[in-house]
Amino acid sequence: MFSKWIRAGARAAVGMFAAIGLTLVLVTFPPVTSIYARWLAGPWTDPEGPVLIVLSGASMEEGIIGENTYWRAVYALHAYRKSHFPLVILTGAQAAHDMRDFLTFQGVPEDVIRLEPRATSTRENALYVGQMLANVSGRKILMTSDYHMFRARRVFARAGIDVIPRPIPDAIKQGANWQGRWPAFVDEIVESLKIGYYAARGWI
Repeated sequence: MFSKWIRAGARAAVGMFAAIGLTLVLVTFPPVTSIYARWLAGPWTDPEGPVLIVLSGASMEEGIIGENTYWRAVYALHAYRKSHFPLVILTGAQAAHDMRDFLTFQGVPEDVIRLEPRATSTRENALYVGQMLANVSGRKILMTSDYHMFRARRVFARAGIDVIPRPIPDAIKQGANWQGRWPAFVDEIVESLKIGYYAARGWI
């Protein structure tokens, strides 16, 4: 009996290490993270309209912008310079302030920027921004990271806000070289879990 347990344990260990090895190969060498990010992002377009909504990400600490927030701010700056949105809404606790400071330093007029500084989740982004847009007409353009767009777009739709996605290449950019693929893979795994949680709660 004891030898059977040993053999069963050995088979389980071999299977586990084989799965780990396969994951290592799939993530490190082929561009799996980029392919998944493109799927999560959906159609890749640069729509224009009177309102640009930018979802902030992380802050490293107060006043220091996190990496995904930085890239969203950079692409928001590119979008503004190209289209000159009359209204730019930055949403997210603390990080929204950091994004505003970055954008105004780069020349975006402060009077076109409105902050939503309370949200601590994507659902709260949608709910609080929805309150701000109650009497605002015109197309609403939603900007966030490629891997985040699938959930964000559906959360806004469930909150009654019709948005047009304008994703940015976050995980795709990281996945361009092998050093960035594991951080991108972790972001995508966490995001996939959040998609499942939001679906279970009926938020998407």
